[in-house]
Amino acid sequence: MDGNILDAARFIGAGLAMIGAAGAGVGIGLSVQGALTGMARNPDTYGNLLTNMILGVAFSESIAIYCLVIAFLMLFKVV
Repeated sequence: MDGNILDAARFIGAGLAMIGAAGAGVGIGLSVQGALTGMARNPDTYGNLLTNMILGVAFSESIAIYCLVIAFLMLFKVV
């Protein structure tokens, strides 16, 4: 019986760990939206905005990857 409770707790914990991926998705969307708005208003800043946008997207995506790693560790860690 304890195995079933532990399995359920691992599944719930892994699901909760992936909530951070939603935040990363929102961050990426806002970063791209801001960069595109800036590029539309001032096309001369295209290169600088694109570089900063890609850097921001990479940092936001790293948070999602960390969440995924934590979720996998919770799912596949043998106790």
